[in-house]
Amino acid sequence: MNWIQSHQRSAWICGLTLLVPLLLYLNALLGVWGVGQAYQSDIDNLMPRITRLRGLIGYESQLRDASTRSGEEVARLAYPAVGDAATVSASLQTNVRKILTEAGLTVSNSQVLPVREKENFDYISIRLTVEGDLSGIDAALTGIARFRPLLLVESLEIMPVRSARKNDGTQLTKATLQLLSLRAVI
Repeated sequence: MNWIQSHQRSAWICGLTLLVPLLLYLNALLGVWGVGQAYQSDIDNLMPRITRLRGLIGYESQLRDASTRSGEEVARLAYPAVGDAATVSASLQTNVRKILTEAGLTVSNSQVLPVREKENFDYISIRLTVEGDLSGIDAALTGIARFRPLLLVESLEIMPVRSARKNDGTQLTKATLQLLSLRAVI
C-alpha cells in the first residue's frame, strides 16, 4: 500500500491503462451480444412467415388450380392483352352496333370514350344513342348480357319520343347507353 500512496500518479496511470482494455473488451462483448439479439429478433419475425409458407406449400396444387381457373375466367370475361386499346375499342363498337341493330333499334350516334387505364385492366367505354320501341331495347339488353367478353351497362337513360308511335300503337323511345368492357393489361 505504501507504493500506491507514495506513487499516486503512477498508480492512476497503471489503473487506467488496465481499465481501457477491460472497457474495450466489454464494449466488443456488448456489441456482439446486441448483434446477436438483433438477429434473434429477425428470426422471430421470420418464423410466422415461414410457417405460413409451409402451410401454403401444402395447398400449392389447389392454389395453382384456382389461379388457372381465375385466369380462364378473366380470359372469358375480358379482352386479351394482345391487341391495343384502339383496336379493341373499334371492334367493340362494331359488335355493339350489330347487337343493337339486330334488336330492331336504330343507332343514331356512337362514340368511343377515352380509355381509363387501371392496374390490371383498361376500361373501354362506348356511348350510344338509339331509337326504337321498348321491346327492342329489352332485346338489345339481353344481347348485351350474352355478349362475351363481358359487357357492362354503366348508364342507361330512356325517354319517350314525343308524338311518335308505330303503326301498331307502341311508343317509340330514345335511349342513351354507356357500355363498359375490360381489356386485360397483363
